[in-house]
Amino acid sequence: MTRKEFDQKLARMLQEQEAFLGRKNDLLEFSNGVCNRYRYPVLTAQHSPLSWRYDFNYEQNPYLMERIGINAAFNAGAIELDGKIQLVVRVEGVDRKSFFAVAESHTGIDNFRFRDYPITMPETDEPDTNVYDMRVVKHEDGWIYGLFCTERRDPSAPDGDQTAAVAQCGIARTKDLDTWERLPDLITYSGQQRNVVLHPEFVNGKYALYTRPQDGFIDTGSGGGIGWGLCESMENAEVKDEVIVDPKVYHTIKEVKNGLGPAPVKTEKGWLHLAHGVRNTAAGLRYVLYMFMTALDKPWQITHRPAGYFIAPEGDERVGDVSNVVFSNGWVARDNGDVFIYYASSDTRMHVATSTVEKLIDYVINTPEDGLRSYSSVQTLNQMIKRNLALLSR
Repeated sequence: MTRKEFDQKLARMLQEQEAFLGRKNDLLEFSNGVCNRYRYPVLTAQHSPLSWRYDFNYEQNPYLMERIGINAAFNAGAIELDGKIQLVVRVEGVDRKSFFAVAESHTGIDNFRFRDYPITMPETDEPDTNVYDMRVVKHEDGWIYGLFCTERRDPSAPDGDQTAAVAQCGIARTKDLDTWERLPDLITYSGQQRNVVLHPEFVNGKYALYTRPQDGFIDTGSGGGIGWGLCESMENAEVKDEVIVDPKVYHTIKEVKNGLGPAPVKTEKGWLHLAHGVRNTAAGLRYVLYMFMTALDKPWQITHRPAGYFIAPEGDERVGDVSNVVFSNGWVARDNGDVFIYYASSDTRMHVATSTVEKLIDYVINTPEDGLRSYSSVQTLNQMIKRNLALLSR
């Protein structure tokens, strides 16, 4: 390739990506009345800047080859900051290593652009092999905290087993999502920890954490369920006592495991929570999202729990690196009542669904709970059918 051809190809690539990043995202016509979904993902591997993937130096890369491949962009924390929706995205390279990067949008539904550089997350004395799935929380102490999974190889595993891992909760804080201070990892006494979420307010003068204790890296074992615990400080976070507030339940969407998604949203009726539930199928694990509400004065006490899932994978969302999965660790409730729900599909890409605080409160409070038996489900269904037929016959 000549230098002229190189320059022409690079200019064409930059132009095509600019058009792609500027694409409008269309609202899908069908809605269940609770939330709206959109035609295109808001972030994919293709959204990553060309400067991350290609060496623009002709002498070093005369064929304009991709030097650093990006495999996926998913599982993003979310926050509104400086007049924009900011997503702290899990970006995964083709080498399987994940890192964090911030993508920004004025609309929250399209035109997301990554900042020039990914986040350089400091390491602790025990370096992480992999970091991912950050929950971003504005806490009332004035800091923005990022709680994420830090993964390392299990030191007790034999050399022949290169799959055994240990997961714990990493903690960092920032003011601008650019410069991060790494704090010591969370200490608990319940095995491994993934999907740990910081409550945005002090509870009884202490920091409050939603945990997800588990025996192993993948299987929860005797652990599982969404836990609750308090700690004195985030600078040396330690939860000595955990209680399970939302356990696994047989023959439900959360029979294998469950975990909280983003930090809860405070409303006049209670705290709105978004979580993921996992069940097993002949095709493998199926991840869906569900909601519940807790009391304002006791955010660990569930007051309402709608039956079944809130969002499940649909259409192309079912296909990806880990198929039949939706996962969320980020949403934004705006001052005008709008809610942007950011969810990943099949560990590959990011989507948005939109709703309002008012609609989500209605959904959580007025949707029937799971009766946990087929007979109970039919009874609940018959009650609504009977009311509807009576209304239609007037």
